[in-house]
Amino acid sequence: MRIDHHAYERATGVAAAGLFAQLAVALLLLVFGKSTGDTTAVIASGWAFAGLVVWLGLILIFHQHRLERLESLEMDSGARLDEGGRLFTSDEARVARKRLGLMHRALMPTLSMLFVAVLVGLAIGINWWMGKEGDPNADLGTFTLSSALGWQLALAFSISLLSFIFSRFLAGMALQPAWANLRGGAGIMVGNALVALALGVGSAVEMLRDDSTAAAAAITDAGALGLMKAIVWGIAVFMVAVAIETLLNFLLNLYRPRRAGETPRPAFDSRVLSLFAAPDSIVRSINEAVNYQFGFDITSSWGYQLLLRNLVRLLGIGVAVVVALTALVIVEPQEQGMRLRFGAPVGEIYQGAPMVKLPWPIDTAIVLDVNRVRELPLGVIKDTRNLGVIVWGEDTPEVDLNVNLFLVGASGRNTTLGEAAPSLGGIAPGAGGAGDSQATDQFAVVEADIVLQYRVRDHQLDRFLAFSNDTAGRRSQLNMRERALKALALREVTRALSMRTLDEVLTPPSDKPLVDALAQAIQLSFDEANCGVEVVGLSIPRLRPPSKEGGKFEELSIARQNGRRQLEDMQSTINTNMSLVVGDVARADEVVRGIGELTTLEQQANAAATPADRAVARASADALRARLEQIVLESRAQAASVISNARALRWTALMDAQSIAQDVLGQAPLWNVDPQLYRTRRTMEALSDSLAGVRVKYVLLPDAKSVRLDIEMQEPTSGLNLADYLEKKPQE
Repeated sequence: MRIDHHAYERATGVAAAGLFAQLAVALLLLVFGKSTGDTTAVIASGWAFAGLVVWLGLILIFHQHRLERLESLEMDSGARLDEGGRLFTSDEARVARKRLGLMHRALMPTLSMLFVAVLVGLAIGINWWMGKEGDPNADLGTFTLSSALGWQLALAFSISLLSFIFSRFLAGMALQPAWANLRGGAGIMVGNALVALALGVGSAVEMLRDDSTAAAAAITDAGALGLMKAIVWGIAVFMVAVAIETLLNFLLNLYRPRRAGETPRPAFDSRVLSLFAAPDSIVRSINEAVNYQFGFDITSSWGYQLLLRNLVRLLGIGVAVVVALTALVIVEPQEQGMRLRFGAPVGEIYQGAPMVKLPWPIDTAIVLDVNRVRELPLGVIKDTRNLGVIVWGEDTPEVDLNVNLFLVGASGRNTTLGEAAPSLGGIAPGAGGAGDSQATDQFAVVEADIVLQYRVRDHQLDRFLAFSNDTAGRRSQLNMRERALKALALREVTRALSMRTLDEVLTPPSDKPLVDALAQAIQLSFDEANCGVEVVGLSIPRLRPPSKEGGKFEELSIARQNGRRQLEDMQSTINTNMSLVVGDVARADEVVRGIGELTTLEQQANAAATPADRAVARASADALRARLEQIVLESRAQAASVISNARALRWTALMDAQSIAQDVLGQAPLWNVDPQLYRTRRTMEALSDSLAGVRVKYVLLPDAKSVRLDIEMQEPTSGLNLADYLEKKPQE
């Protein structure tokens, strides 16, 4: 082919057509994705928009080649003189050639690096958006599927087919040296075909998916929607791969030696995509490699030619055998399996039997080892390999700062006293008041590591799969199903612990183990959720008060022992005193209860509205008082002795009073004879009795005229009167 400006003009026109075709593909994908709400189509349009950079560079370079050919044709037609009549040299006059060389050295590498930057930027943006997708705080939208999958399928396959045909056309033109740079455009069109083909495959799978049941929707959520997300990730990886190849081509072009007359190959001309644009070159390359390895032209032999003629048949047989092998799945005795048709569960559950299904990709199989016991930590997942023995009262190690804390009910204020102390005098410690039954709003905290062991129930694999999907977050160690099971189990554990006191959690009774109670509560919750899970066991490797608070429990135990000892001493003292006072502890309890009843009857008598009710209440009180007194007297203890002494004193006082009364009654006749004389005589007798021991006497007479006193003032002489023996000084 003659290389002149017409050839480059045609190449420029083809590049311009490629630019408009690339822009049409980009706009079709973007507008269709936005109008139907398909996220994958919108992201796929990013590759098409990035390819516009390549087509723009091809238009510019081919246009400059055309100008260079025109300039060369003009220079070859005759010599050129300047204004001074001097002859131009060829290098000085070829301005278009210089500009073309500058474009190959600067413009094309710059456009290649711009192409790399756009691809890397789009890949980073896709990665960032997919990481934030579904986050309600980010408010960046969610991943959605198209509402017109049929139109999307037709559009994707049409774009893929037309792009591949155009790439084959460009690859054929690129065989000519003048049009060699069209290989870059062919690679971009192949990229369009691959991206559109992936979009079409995802749309076809989504159309074939059966969403008739809720279980199918739950199981295939990670299949259909997950497939479209995988296509998006694939597009991002594809962009990064092309960007890396372009960058490597740029670096290699810096050190590749230049040949005279050779058209430089831009860095955005992908070698890998060029192979897809011209697959026949792959066969030629393979033939050349085989001939080189064997040392002679083996590709021309009859055996190699026979192999090539029957290669398609052999590949078909191999594919048929492989597909037929996918129709049979062996389910081991410890496993359960089920069929999924386009993501939806069909048929029964197989266990320990061969499972026959339709070939892949119509039917797929899920086989799960149901006998394997799985462990699920209920709380912070920790690595306990470097942890030693942790006892109460010690600080939590630095490697285990993330602890699992649970709320429990604090022990009642009188619980310990009520459990340890027997009845005091027949009255319980909390009787008659709030006491032990009084509710408290205080809580305590315990540090507990709880691990749940579970497995899938027999013949309930469908429930286990329908409960939730197994999609895991990017930085999550648990998938969605495990997180849901963990949430249910934590709810029951938190509820069960909050309904127990601290003593019941740390020292559960032997007849009701805490582990068994928690396992039963979790199993009931799983059964209500219909998740097909059986709780095998529950282990609590660590259960203690948080941090250093465990040391206070040792002090509490010692204080409780001291309290019990003091209560026992008090009870012993009470029993001794009651035995001395009443004679028997049981009889003392009866007397105390009777005293309480007696007090109640007396209060009723005082509060009675009518005299009849008051009389009845007092009669009951008197009868009860007499019965209690009789019980005390029969005990023959200190109380009976006190009552007997009181009765004796009462009779003595009564007899003395009666004696005085009889004496007074005997003197009544004397009073009746002469009251004045009787009064005077009795007064004298009183004075005589009173003044007998008085040293100084004062006499008060009622009537001095009628009374005559004969007084002899004498003082008894003391045998030891020291005053008689003392010398008295004479008075001057």
